[in-house]
Amino acid sequence: MNPLPPEAQRRRRLATRSLPLAALALAAFVTGVAAGTGGSPRQEAAKRFAAAWERQDFAAMYGELSPASRRAVSTPDFAIAYLDAQRVSTLRTIEAAEPEELDEGAIRVPLTVSTLSFGRLAGEIELRFEDGGIAWAPALTFPGLRRGEELEARLRLAPRAPILARDGSGLAVGPATARTHPLGDDAIDVTGQVGEADPEDVERLAEQGFTPETPVGVSGIEQAFNTRLAGRPGGELLAVPGDGGEPRLLAAAEPRRGRAVRTTVDPTLQEAAVAALAGRLGGIAVLDARNGAVRALAGQAFSAPQPPGSIFKVITTTAALREGDVSFDDEFPVVDGANAGGRFIYNAHQELCGGDFRTAFAQSCNSVFAPLGVDVGEDELVATAERYGFNSEPTLYNEAATRAVDPPDPTIPTDPGDDVDLAVTAIGQGEVLATPLAMASVAQTVAGGGVRMPTPIVVRPELRAGAAPVRVSSRRIATQLTELMVGVVTGGTGSLGAIPEAQVAGKTGTAELGPKPGQEDLPPDAIPEQIVDAWFIAFAPAERPQLAIAVMLVDADADGGTVAAPAAAQVLSAGL
Repeated sequence: MNPLPPEAQRRRRLATRSLPLAALALAAFVTGVAAGTGGSPRQEAAKRFAAAWERQDFAAMYGELSPASRRAVSTPDFAIAYLDAQRVSTLRTIEAAEPEELDEGAIRVPLTVSTLSFGRLAGEIELRFEDGGIAWAPALTFPGLRRGEELEARLRLAPRAPILARDGSGLAVGPATARTHPLGDDAIDVTGQVGEADPEDVERLAEQGFTPETPVGVSGIEQAFNTRLAGRPGGELLAVPGDGGEPRLLAAAEPRRGRAVRTTVDPTLQEAAVAALAGRLGGIAVLDARNGAVRALAGQAFSAPQPPGSIFKVITTTAALREGDVSFDDEFPVVDGANAGGRFIYNAHQELCGGDFRTAFAQSCNSVFAPLGVDVGEDELVATAERYGFNSEPTLYNEAATRAVDPPDPTIPTDPGDDVDLAVTAIGQGEVLATPLAMASVAQTVAGGGVRMPTPIVVRPELRAGAAPVRVSSRRIATQLTELMVGVVTGGTGSLGAIPEAQVAGKTGTAELGPKPGQEDLPPDAIPEQIVDAWFIAFAPAERPQLAIAVMLVDADADGGTVAAPAAAQVLSAGL
């Protein structure tokens, strides 16, 4: 047997959820008749029917039907008929007035319905009775329908509003059916795209007046602010005779234009970020270092969290400096790795690494930072990461838009586990996951004197998240971190992140994801080649920061200092 189409399945699920046992509803009907308070039994039944309709209690409505009507229509199909009428009319609320008894024994129920596309409409239904119950017909699903008529909407979409860059230039313009991007493909990572809604979004969009075939935003800002950009559909609501006769007009309304969404995106930086990513798998996020606003997003800048690797050491260092677990004067042995919690953790490429703390940070010594994470302890390490924004949803847009897009959170386990797990967490491996947007925010926090700003991508306050700035560290610690990050670029692993326009403060990272194919079964003493993600975070100019950036390259050809740092330098040069 062929399955029902998705839309029919959805309606049947809704109907089933709306309907408890029909026998219970019928018992309610009998009880109601027995407890009538002054009106005729028919008037009382009409009141109960209308009141149940107002509160969307289809089971109670069904209980008022005559036995013959209940035999003719099942409980789910009865509810589906009303749900279909509500979807077609974009009905939001229904209000019933006092029923009136007609000469022939029928009951007239005046109704006022509020619809999204056609406004408020006044009409009535006429209830007829047989065998002690309502003689039901499909025309009773909407006021103004006559027997043998069906409800039909011929919707007209409003012109879709544009998405604008910070300077007012267009990022996405034109109608929903022919959206264009003046920057070409460079803007799509920000704007997202318009297309056919995913099945799981159909129900939500139907509540906003959009039919399943209506082009809607399916990603990015197009999805986040679809209702604002699309405006309100209009058109004609018709009563269509089943015999093919001329339709009757029940209501008409003009579409309401959408409203533009102006972003904080800088077109020059957006083009530079896309060019620097160069079609590689990964993402780049650029923020205003002073206020946190997004200036560019390329690739998977906020949609695909990955282990951040050694750029997480900025967070570990923040916690260690705060707790007094390390100082710049501390000296560390020059070794190829260290034991942390019972596991030996090597430096990258098993290189010898150590010296004073400035050198250990500049050279990204795992032999220093893995044990340091154990010294800091899980409570302080997790709390510091959470002040940096981990385990919190991104602050790109307001709550409704965030719910529509559902971007992933950067995450750190609140209980990392034993000392080995804690050591691995401290170097950005294990179960730590982050996006370029989240890690650009880490760089912005250091650049901002230890204050993490929200990261809005839209200009209007009502479209922004309600997040407030967060004090992550003292200004003194932020100054120390800046000095350490400058050392990464001037004499450490991030030298390829330097630019002629300004001093860059940065941190490299290389996260290992497992052996490359064919490297799994090497001899015990051999070290397999790893699949790696390459990272670089930075801000510039170091002394008066303007831009903060994070670059992530997934399954990269080399480490973060070799491939991610030059990409960041390319973008920073374009912006400065």
